[in-house]
Amino acid sequence: MKGVMMEYTKTLGYLVNLDLSSNHLVGDIPPELTNLTGLIGLNMSNNHLGGRIPRKIGDMQSLESLDLSSNNLSETIPESLSKLTSLSHLNLSNNDLSRRIPTGPQLQTLNNPSIYESNPGLCGDPLLKKCRINYETPPNVEK
Repeated sequence: MKGVMMEYTKTLGYLVNLDLSSNHLVGDIPPELTNLTGLIGLNMSNNHLGGRIPRKIGDMQSLESLDLSSNNLSETIPESLSKLTSLSHLNLSNNDLSRRIPTGPQLQTLNNPSIYESNPGLCGDPLLKKCRINYETPPNVEK
């Protein structure tokens, strides 16, 4: 069985698009997914994924499209997301993300507020909801 797994792992290196949308997936996004550095497109939308977006997502330098919308993701958007210089499509809407949207050259080009809609705890550009001075939570949102 080890040999079979080794071949499977080797094959994953050639994967460029991974669409796991609408599969009723539950739990956290596996951090091992960030080892697929050749991925161009990753769609895990419309599942029941929770927890944080993996911080190592910024290692997926080839990523052009990332859709994690309509899940139960929480916490903050990792700063490392701003390292994805090839990213041209991003959708993080309909989750439970909170705090300031990270800044960075690439995220500044993705300035459509709909990317972040239905995350009531998010604040900062491109949203109209400004962050408090401590950059933690937007006004009128309970922790």
